[in-house]
Amino acid sequence: MTARIAIVGAGPTGFFLAERLLNQTDVPVAVDLFERLPAPYGLVRYGVAPDHEKIRNVTRAFDRTAARPGFRYAGHVNIGTDLSLDDLRACYDQVCFTTGAQTDRRMGIPGEDLRNSHPATEFVAWYNGHPEFRDCTFHLGARRVAVIGVGNVAVDVARILCRTPEELASTDIADHALEALATSEVEEVMLLGRRGPVQAAFTTPEVKELGELAGADVRVRPEEVTLDPESEIDLAAGDEATRRKVEILQAYAHRIPTGAARTLTLRFLVSPVELLGDDTGAVRAIRLVRNALVRNPDGSLSARATDVAEEIPVGLVFRSVGYRGVPIPGIPFDEKRGVVPNAAGRVLDPTTGAPLPRTYVAGWIKRGPSGVIGTNKPCAAETAAAMLEDLRSGSLSRVTGPDAMDLLRERGVRYLTFPEWESIRSTEEARGKAAGRPRVKLVDPAEYLPSPI
Repeated sequence: MTARIAIVGAGPTGFFLAERLLNQTDVPVAVDLFERLPAPYGLVRYGVAPDHEKIRNVTRAFDRTAARPGFRYAGHVNIGTDLSLDDLRACYDQVCFTTGAQTDRRMGIPGEDLRNSHPATEFVAWYNGHPEFRDCTFHLGARRVAVIGVGNVAVDVARILCRTPEELASTDIADHALEALATSEVEEVMLLGRRGPVQAAFTTPEVKELGELAGADVRVRPEEVTLDPESEIDLAAGDEATRRKVEILQAYAHRIPTGAARTLTLRFLVSPVELLGDDTGAVRAIRLVRNALVRNPDGSLSARATDVAEEIPVGLVFRSVGYRGVPIPGIPFDEKRGVVPNAAGRVLDPTTGAPLPRTYVAGWIKRGPSGVIGTNKPCAAETAAAMLEDLRSGSLSRVTGPDAMDLLRERGVRYLTFPEWESIRSTEEARGKAAGRPRVKLVDPAEYLPSPI
């Protein structure tokens, strides 16, 4: 008897999980992949920066999975309204949630909610054509922008703000963002890291790319990339990539400005303690405190505030200090960690610690927001192994409920199939080819969603 499996969330983890389940032959399975948005691919479509097109090539593997027998896609389906958790449990032998970490962590400082202070992911979703963020506006008339954080997303935001209109025009950036950024008046973008260059989360290729921007000079303060003794210890014990990253940053500190239209300033060992507003409620400045690094009992280095502070005028702020999972109605949730409690992907009852029958998680909602796209592949493989083990054991009662797609049709829900998505994608790529771009994204679902039933 073929096991019926539902995966909720059509980002990379959802596809990696489907691939793992469908590629094995020990247990016959059929997989239905549900997505709240019409288009699949999750962060590959809406999170990867438009000037990093090669990373999107992973979707070719996802398309191969979608072409396998036993796979169905249902986009534009909201689990909780279109289908309930009880519906899924009645229709499927197993249900796995791969919904990621959908909210930004807050900084917890005064002024964080002033006008022109935003989560960085809001800006990323806007320039990538996410349908729920296409109408956002950002104060690109600001002369100076602060990007708080030195991880992948923070670096992407800073780089896009510094790209020339000509550079952006060859990417698949959303048209509305391309138009707005073409008239940007931003002169300086500051990337702010609370720890030192050794601890910075960005990788060597990313920091190297910042020094190759056509329209921006990179500036680094020599004293902020001069390593303290504790960082020297960590660097000596680290890998070659970290040493190269530090070398590049230290070389930037001695660069002579070329007179480019914009400046990208990388700051280290500073933390925001307050955003200051003007009399209209908009950001006018950021107050920073200088940090020193201290060794923790576990051997890691933490930033400790000193009594040295500074105030810098800024007109736009993006925070990128981490992400957090969102509770799934009806599923246990660890509020402290922002994840679903689980063991190897099996969702656990928080009272008894025992696995909940037929309920699983994978990806960031399982382990927290860590790693890159590829990191989700072994995570999905672990969950798939647990799911297949449970199916082989014979301990699960098999369902005999209705087909979920029939339920959707009966309820008048016009979901998007994968062939319908492929037609939309072909339209985007054809428009892109005519414009010398990879694709021109359709950002308004009204342009492409099928007619209601």
